[in-house]
Amino acid sequence: MDTILTHEACKRSQLAVRDTLDVVGGKWKLVLLTVLRTGKRRFRELSREVGITPRILSKELQELEMNGLVSRTVCETKPITVEYALTPYSETLSEVLDAMQRWGEQHRKKIIV
Repeated sequence: MDTILTHEACKRSQLAVRDTLDVVGGKWKLVLLTVLRTGKRRFRELSREVGITPRILSKELQELEMNGLVSRTVCETKPITVEYALTPYSETLSEVLDAMQRWGEQHRKKIIV
């Protein structure tokens, strides 16, 4: 980093990172967003695909929905099913998810060698 941040700019930067982590932090949220990038999923599909318990999945999806990143649709089927999909707002995280995927692939190659 060639730029020296002022104290105020550094505090704003830290606050922005904390805000971001409040929304997408934790073990599952970014994984769920990545899975949903390929299309909508039913609750049980997400649970199986990600390997997450229904209780934790429900909590994570509620938080993502509350932050406007995921939409929830109750389907009029018997039994009733619920589908989850990304919202247009979730596109604002595309660069972050792409960068994290690239870094993760690079890191895996370095560590596994």
